[in-house]
Amino acid sequence: MRKLSGATDRVIVVGAGFAGLSAALHLAGRGRDVTVVEREPWPGGRAGRRDVGGYLVDTGPTVITMPDLIEEAFAAVGESTSQRVELLPVEPAYRAMFADDTAIDVHTDAERMATEVREFAGPREAAGYAALRTWLDELYRTEFEGFIAANFDSPLSMVTPQLARLAALGGFRKWETMVKRHIADPRLRRVFTFQSLYAGVAPRQALAVYAVIAYMDTISGVFFPRGGVRALSDGLAAAAQSAGVTFRYGSTVTGLDRTGDRVSAVITDGGERLPCDAVVLTTELPLTYQLLNRRPARLLPLRPAPSAVVMHLGCRSSAAGASALPHHSILFGDAWEQTFTDIITDGRLMRDPSLLVTCPTSSDNSLAPRDRELLYVLAPAPNLTRGRIDWADTAAPYAQSMMDTVQSRLLPNLRDDVELLHLDTPADWARQGMTAGTPFALAHTFAQTGPFRPANLVRGIHNAVLAGSSTTPGVGVPTTLISGRLAADRITGTSSRSTTNLDLNARH
Repeated sequence: MRKLSGATDRVIVVGAGFAGLSAALHLAGRGRDVTVVEREPWPGGRAGRRDVGGYLVDTGPTVITMPDLIEEAFAAVGESTSQRVELLPVEPAYRAMFADDTAIDVHTDAERMATEVREFAGPREAAGYAALRTWLDELYRTEFEGFIAANFDSPLSMVTPQLARLAALGGFRKWETMVKRHIADPRLRRVFTFQSLYAGVAPRQALAVYAVIAYMDTISGVFFPRGGVRALSDGLAAAAQSAGVTFRYGSTVTGLDRTGDRVSAVITDGGERLPCDAVVLTTELPLTYQLLNRRPARLLPLRPAPSAVVMHLGCRSSAAGASALPHHSILFGDAWEQTFTDIITDGRLMRDPSLLVTCPTSSDNSLAPRDRELLYVLAPAPNLTRGRIDWADTAAPYAQSMMDTVQSRLLPNLRDDVELLHLDTPADWARQGMTAGTPFALAHTFAQTGPFRPANLVRGIHNAVLAGSSTTPGVGVPTTLISGRLAADRITGTSSRSTTNLDLNARH
C-alpha cells in the first residue's frame, strides 16, 4: 500500500461527516495533530439535521448498520460506542408491504426469519432463504477485508486468491441473478435486492458483490441511535475532541495553498490560513478537484447515482398507529421493475411509486412533541443529470401525491392531522452542493467499483487524500466510516484495525 511521503504530523480534515470523523479519530489515535474544518455549525455531513416545531429531524440516514465499524472508530482513541451513544436494535429491520396487500417482516435472526418466510411463501422458499443467507454470509466474509476495507494502488492489487474465491461465489455476476438461484417468489426477491437503489443501479444490472448491502440490512442487524442519527455524529465528534482533535465549525474551505506538489495550508472563507503537512478532503468530488486544480484522468465520465425526494411529516400518534408501525416500512409498487427504468433510464418520476417510510419515533419518542409521531418518506427520483423535471413546479404536488400513497397504503388517518415539516428534492440537494442533485454520490457501476472508483490518492499531489462517498469504497454510513480509516492508513502507513470484524464474523 502506498502512503504519503514527507512529514504528516499536522493534518487538516475538510468535512465533519462520517468519513471525516472516522479519519480524525484514526489519525488522532496514531498521534497526529488533527484539525477538522466543517461548514455547518455541527458534525454529520450528509447525516444532516433540522429542528422544526419540537421535532428533531434527521435529514440523512435513518438507521445504522455494521455497528462494529462504529466501535472500531471509537476504539481508535481508546473509547467504546457505549460511552458516547446508545444504539437501539431495530426489530423488525423492515416491514415489506406489496401491492397485492401482502406483507412480511424482515428479521435478522435466522430462525425467526425462516419462520416468517415459511408462513409467507411456504417451506421451499424458507429453505431458499436459508441457502441465500449462507451465500450472503460467505460473500461478506470473502469480500470485506480483501476488497471493501482495503486500499488499492491499482487494479492489479485485486489479483489475489480472494478474487478467485469471490468470482466462484458469483460476485461478478448480477445481483438479481444470484438471488433468483435461491428465491423464486418475486416479492421475496425484492426484499433482498431493493438495496441496489443505494448503490444507484437496478438489481438486474448491479454486480452481486453489492449484495453485501443486503447482508448488512438483513443479517448483521439494524440499529438506531437514541436521540437520532445526529447523536452518533455528535458522539464521534465528542470522542475526537477528547482525543485532542480541534473542530472549526461554521468555516468553509475556499482554497488550498500549494508549495510545489504539496498542500501547505487550507484557506477558509473567514480568511484563515491553516498550515498543514497533509490534508484529507471529504468534499464533493467536483469541488475537491477544483480545490486541487486537478481533473480526474478517466476514459469514461463519472456517473452519479439516482436521487430521491425526501419528505418529513409530523402527525398524531393515533394516526401513525405507534404501537403497530415499525421503524421502517417499504411500500413496493406493483411495477417494481419499471421503477428503475423510470428513474435511471427515462429520467422521470415513478409511474407506480415505491416508497420507504420511516417512523423514528417508534424507536425513540423523544424526537417529536408529546402525542406526535415523526415520519420520513423517501421516493427514489432521477438525478439532475438524467432527469429534466422542473422541481420548482413539481415539488409541492409530488409531495401531496407521496402523502396520498402513504395514506392509502399504510396510514388511513394520516391526513386527519398532518404537518409537512420539510421537503428535499434533487434541486435542494444540488443547492447543498451535492453533485447532480443526489445525496447518494456516484453510482456503483462496474467502472466505478473498487480500484475503478475515483482513487483516494491524487496524481501529482503528494500529501492529499480523499475520503467519503465518492471515493473508495463507496456510498453509505459503513463504507464512509471505512473510507476515513483508509485515508488515515494512506497518511500513516499503519492501521489501527481492531478485532471487532473478526468478532462479527464469529457470530455468523
